[in-house]
Amino acid sequence: MALITKIREKSGIAAAAIAVSLILFLLGSDIFQGRSRFFGGSSDEVGEIAGESIKYQDFQKKVEEASQAYSAQTGRGPSEQELSMMREQVWNQYILDLAYGKEYEALGLSVSPDELVDMVQGDNIHPSVRQQFTNPQTGQFEKNFVIQFLKNLKTMPAAQQQAWANFEKSLSQDRLRAKYESLLRMSTYTTNIEAQKEYNAQTAKVDVHYLYVPFYSIADSTIKVTDSQLEDYLAKHKDLFKGENTRSLQYVTFPVIPSKQDTASFYNDIKRLAKELAIAKNDSAFAMMNSDVKTPYYMTLAEIPEAVKGQLSTMNAGGIYGPFKDGNVYSIYKYGGIQKDSLYTVRASHILIRPENQSDSAKVAARKRAEGVLAQIKGGANFEALARINGMDGTAQQGGDLGFFKNNGSMVKPFEKAVFGFNGTGVLPGIVETDFGFHVIKVTDAKSNTRYKLAAVNRTIAPSQATMDEVLRKADNFAADNTTIQEFEAASKKDKSVLLLRADRIQEGATNVNNMTNAREIVRWAFNDDTKVGEVSDVFQNENQYIVAVLTGKTSKDEVKVNDYRDELTARVRAELKAEQIIKKLDGISGSLEQIAQKYGAGALVESANDITLAQGVLASAGADPAALGKAFGLKVGTKSKPFKGEQGVFIMETVKATPAPAIADVTMYKNTARMMASQRASFYINEAIKENAKVVDNRAKFY
Repeated sequence: MALITKIREKSGIAAAAIAVSLILFLLGSDIFQGRSRFFGGSSDEVGEIAGESIKYQDFQKKVEEASQAYSAQTGRGPSEQELSMMREQVWNQYILDLAYGKEYEALGLSVSPDELVDMVQGDNIHPSVRQQFTNPQTGQFEKNFVIQFLKNLKTMPAAQQQAWANFEKSLSQDRLRAKYESLLRMSTYTTNIEAQKEYNAQTAKVDVHYLYVPFYSIADSTIKVTDSQLEDYLAKHKDLFKGENTRSLQYVTFPVIPSKQDTASFYNDIKRLAKELAIAKNDSAFAMMNSDVKTPYYMTLAEIPEAVKGQLSTMNAGGIYGPFKDGNVYSIYKYGGIQKDSLYTVRASHILIRPENQSDSAKVAARKRAEGVLAQIKGGANFEALARINGMDGTAQQGGDLGFFKNNGSMVKPFEKAVFGFNGTGVLPGIVETDFGFHVIKVTDAKSNTRYKLAAVNRTIAPSQATMDEVLRKADNFAADNTTIQEFEAASKKDKSVLLLRADRIQEGATNVNNMTNAREIVRWAFNDDTKVGEVSDVFQNENQYIVAVLTGKTSKDEVKVNDYRDELTARVRAELKAEQIIKKLDGISGSLEQIAQKYGAGALVESANDITLAQGVLASAGADPAALGKAFGLKVGTKSKPFKGEQGVFIMETVKATPAPAIADVTMYKNTARMMASQRASFYINEAIKENAKVVDNRAKFY
């Protein structure tokens, strides 16, 4: 009962819920590479969950096992982004096993073998299984695929058998969580009084006349805020300012760019390669061997860079063309003519209208809507704009663009047949129906089976080692010569070739610093217990630049200080001081609102608002100010309030007219809506309450 009470009381910003992971099955397993610990000390505890210590050695063992399985499955190592994502998955698995597991055990929840069979190949297929075994040609789930897979499972490699076992385990855990959440959701209840209150908030209305003096009417510079006032405010409002472990930095970047000598050398290299490509007997092999970026020898028109497309008509077989620049990549091409492919390539966009369900009436409604959209386009409406408004799949925000595709079964048959049966470009004349719904289609690049022979040598212009060494020397000297914040700031302002940047309140587990990605090394330095405020770092290398940083601030979750929230505290205290000043002046003035405003002087506004509701009321200049709205509904008609502080200014409210909510015999609709909203929030509240109850301590940032 104590835990349920916590769940009911818990509130906050929604966080990611633990989801069933298909990574183990689709990619082979979780991905990790062990890393040595950056922090000193003898602690080897990655974290603690429900009183259970998670040791680094145990955590790393799971990491290595998962990494080996992934490498065997994919033939490559993980990227840094994949590493971060997979670490999170493993950590969440610990939370499931240790925190959730104890709750399941206490309630006697389990998933039987028969239940698991039913989820995989029975009558109640789990969505993850349904997704994995969907026929790409028809878009339909095929249970026979599952059965055939399971029949052959014992003949598959051990790694794949283990991957499937892990996948089934995740299905069971998902079902356990669903059972647990269902039990707790059943505890949510909305009373008739709560439903009536919600009904009144949405339907009762008032007309108001009010005086409003916004805080911005008084210049901030005229209000002096002292540190003692900030301390007092923080002490009275500790619940609003939670402690966090963060760090703040200033840093300078030393970009490494090719020198003039590097550029001249690069162009000489390109000219040499162009001459050698011209006489190469096997031009495609030569291009592959001498390219930093590999491109195919046979390319469709869609695959050819725009700059090259414009010169295709003037190219002659055997000729050398370029260099063409794309970013920092320069390309030269040897043109070998054209070849006809057995497959066609096309580019198209679509607007997908899905029926709400599979009933005939829903399909008729969806078709009618799709036909209406098509009629608008034929009448001159913009296809891309209508796609963003009406599209019901992931392409909607890209104006329905599907990119280039071939007639190789990558699209469902009715769609493919319609698109490749259309000649030229433009909107197809009719609606196309597939298992996904109804499509309005526009061909943006006509179908073609022409391929172009282009042997491309692609070289990236990069700084030489000498240039890199020179920039590193400059960064090293900067770090050595400027060992305090004052020296750091003064030197960065004096040297116009470097850029001084700030990064405030960096989280302990952050991987980025502002827009700088893969910056964990800098973050770990900032959070090292030995790094003091004011300390200047050694030189960090980040992609094509060197970084020198200085630690400018620390905050702690265990001790909240004024400096941690100085700007926000100052704004709040300043608003209170302004409110006191405005209210004191207004208290000495009598008369109508217009007369009071005239006597008050500049800054006082008199406005009216009609038919406002408590749930969605908005005032002209003040917006949806809850204090003002509450006062408006609390006043008797014809009465005027005393001056009071709102969120962004001071008010005097006068209620002119009140229209009570009409009597209603049945508030079931409002009760159901409130209960549904509470049920939707349950997953987050449950997760937060369980983590709080398990007293989760996460030290991963000290190891990775």
